[in-house]
Amino acid sequence: MNRDPHAWARLGHLLKQARLARGLKQGDVADLAGVSLASVQSAEAGTVPKARMPITLGPIATALGWKAGAIEEVLAGGEPTVGAPADEWRDVSVQRQVDEEVAEGIVTSAMVRATENATPAEIREATRLILDAFRRQGLIAETNGVQPSTKSTNP
Repeated sequence: MNRDPHAWARLGHLLKQARLARGLKQGDVADLAGVSLASVQSAEAGTVPKARMPITLGPIATALGWKAGAIEEVLAGGEPTVGAPADEWRDVSVQRQVDEEVAEGIVTSAMVRATENATPAEIREATRLILDAFRRQGLIAETNGVQPSTKSTNP
């Protein structure tokens, strides 16, 4: 494992740049990556690990759109390999369905950022309504034979 403090500082700087370029807060990245806020803060601080590569770096990099191996590329002095931008055009016939868990994570993260005073229960309910709408449009598959909600949100 690379123990060069300059390489780790550069990694931390690039992680922070990637986060800011996506308009995310450290807590957003922690949520998307499924790691603690402290893990994101430590990664961005560029601290050289004491013993081994932190297992949280991979999920953090993935949450920021970096491909597998990007951490090692940066520590070796290269640039991170990134995936396609989230807003890149996609052929609907090729990608008609979105994985429900991915959609739920994206929607929930957006809801948390967009709603300051909403309770967790209100955010979950709004997310459920959005997922039902995705199902009705055929963007995510029906699960366990459950039909989408037919409740109208308009009175």
